[in-house]
Order: sequence, then C-alpha cells, then structure tokens
Amino acid sequence: MKRRELMRAMGALALAHPAAAPMAFAQEEPAAYPSRPIRVLIGFAPGGSTDTPVRVLAEAVSKILRQPVVIENKPGAAGVIPKQLLQAAAPDGYTLAIAPAGVYRLPYTTDIKWNPATDLGYVIGLSGYAFGTVVPASSPIRSLADYIAYAKANPELLTYSSPGVGTTNHLTMEQFSRAAGVKLNHVPYKGSAESLQALLAGHVQSAVETSAWVPYVESGKLRLLAVWSGKRMARFPKVPTLKELGIDIVQTSPWGLVAPKNTPSRIQVRLHDAFKQAMEMPAFKEALARFDMEPDYRDPVQYQRFAVESMKKEKEILGTLGLSRK
Repeated sequence: MKRRELMRAMGALALAHPAAAPMAFAQEEPAAYPSRPIRVLIGFAPGGSTDTPVRVLAEAVSKILRQPVVIENKPGAAGVIPKQLLQAAAPDGYTLAIAPAGVYRLPYTTDIKWNPATDLGYVIGLSGYAFGTVVPASSPIRSLADYIAYAKANPELLTYSSPGVGTTNHLTMEQFSRAAGVKLNHVPYKGSAESLQALLAGHVQSAVETSAWVPYVESGKLRLLAVWSGKRMARFPKVPTLKELGIDIVQTSPWGLVAPKNTPSRIQVRLHDAFKQAMEMPAFKEALARFDMEPDYRDPVQYQRFAVESMKKEKEILGTLGLSRK
C-alpha cells in the first residue's frame, strides 16, 4: 500500500472505529524524523525466536532511516513488559516495542488500567511462531488420529505439557480438546525448556510447544504429530496441519511492532515503510527460517483490526474456560 493510501486508510479506520482515532489523528510529524536513535523493546531474552529476527530488522532499518535502531531486552511476564512501559513513553517515535499476541489477554487476566487494542499505536505486523504437538519417538501414538483415539479411550489421562496456564499453547489446546471432543490433562511448566525436558524425561506423554522441539524431532527423540500453522512446515513437509486433519484451528500467535498511543500517524507510516522494506530483504527471512517461522505482514490498519478482533477472541476463550477475571 502506498504511503498516501495508507494514511487515508488509517483515517478511514478512525472514522469506522472511534477508539482508533488517536492513532490516525494525532499531531503532525516533527521535522526531520528520526533525528536520534530509536529504541525497540523486546520482552524476551537475547538470541531467541523473537529477538534474533528483530535484530536483523533493526540493522537494516538503521541504514534505511540513517539512525541507530537499538534493541533493549526486557524479559519476563510472557513478553508483555515492554507494552506496559510504552504507556509512560513519549509518543515521539523513539520508543517502540514488539507486541506478542499474549498482550491481548492481559485485561482479562491481569489488573491493568489500559486497553491493548486502543492504547497502543500499531505500526506493522511482522511474523508468527511455529507451534506443534510432539510425543516421544517411543510412544505408541504415531499420529494425531492415534492421539485423539487414546484421549477418547482414556478421558483426562492423556497428559500434555505447556509453558504455563493461560499461555497461547494452553488456550489453543483447550480449543483443540473441544473441537476433537476429548478431555486432556494439562501439566503446566514455567517455560518451554522445562516443558520439553518433562516430555523427554517421561513425566508427560506429549507437549505443545513452539519450534524448540525441532532438534529433538530431527535427532529422532521426539515425533511431531501435527503443526498448528496454515500450511505445512518446509522442514517437515510430511507432517500435516491441524486443519488438514479436520481440526479447524490455525495458531501462529502473530506479533509485530507497536508505538505509544498518540504517536503521530506520519511517524507510524514512516516506521511502517522502513520496516516493510527491511522485511522484504533476504536476511530477515533467513533469520525467521532458523526458527521455522515466516513473514506475516500487516499494515497499520490491518494490524489495528487484528488487535481489536484478538481482544474479542481472547475474552470469549478465557471466559469459556473460567480463566477470566472479568
């Protein structure tokens, strides 16, 4: 979408959704933006599946905007700390953050005074994660059909590990259980590393994780039953998706770049254009491929709408499971 068309679309979104008006009708861009370094806050540790691709983007965007783009890691709380920090940041385009999809369930699980759908400036959607269901290679469960059949024959006995209660992994499996007509036994851990180690040690029968299981599948220690993406993974082309197997679920937990509320729309478009150009460079796609991820582009208007829709879905899912505080 061309710059002028994108500005018009942002204005149209504000008219259709008044809550989005601050994003589209904020003050005009100051002269010569950017004139100093830009910070990008990431809620995960260095070297991971979010941090690595973003650092590649930052290097490219630094050259495009002719100003340093500096990464600051703020790990903890499932990656949502940077979005909290943005609530106090100046809306001048010099403090940005990566927003994981978990931010949309915050109002229903945590006591916060702001709304993720309307109190952030949505710049660009960047990517999503690769999820899958794995079992030990020695397991008699050899397919998702076996998995469902075992669960039906043994209600609430088939265990699966995840990185915690209320995570995307957990909530998606609750959706899976309802779609498949089974009752599973969820065993939460403090993170993906612990979750997979529990599976390898035989403490649980299966795990639902992001692509941290790839080396174990490739080495023959784990078996990948299904992936949760919209299409098969290039690394494992023989492994079907949930949708191919009759479960109408696609989950990649999309994430992208956000700015403080009231950031001038011209600055948001300037940032969008720079990061979109960087997304199209081979280095970004190569960085994503290391974690079996792919680009998942959304412009500011599409990303804002995605946020609004995600808030509605999270409220419904958490309410159904009795996990919502509201």
